[in-house]
Amino acid sequence: GKSAIPVATIGLNINGEVHTATSTGNGPVDAAFSAVKQLISKTVHLEEFLIQAITRGSDDMGKVHVQLEHESKIYYGFGTSTDIVTASVEAFIDAIAKIK
Repeated sequence: GKSAIPVATIGLNINGEVHTATSTGNGPVDAAFSAVKQLISKTVHLEEFLIQAITRGSDDMGKVHVQLEHESKIYYGFGTSTDIVTASVEAFIDAIAKIK
């Protein structure tokens, strides 16, 4: 059978300059997280990943909660969107932004 390879391209505005990275993964969220990791100067490890439906229906908002570890400290991030990959990336970046 045919198998698709998930690919994500992420663009981040870092200090006023847009940087992009493309990565593959074992799913679209993993590919997106890998692309973000290429763009940041910190080593982070995903400790927890939760998805919650905020409203009912397949076209409604979803909320993503992530817990990242960086240098033995835990950071939390949250994201919401009708697109679960977008919400996941928002949560991932939200947690990374809290790292000092």
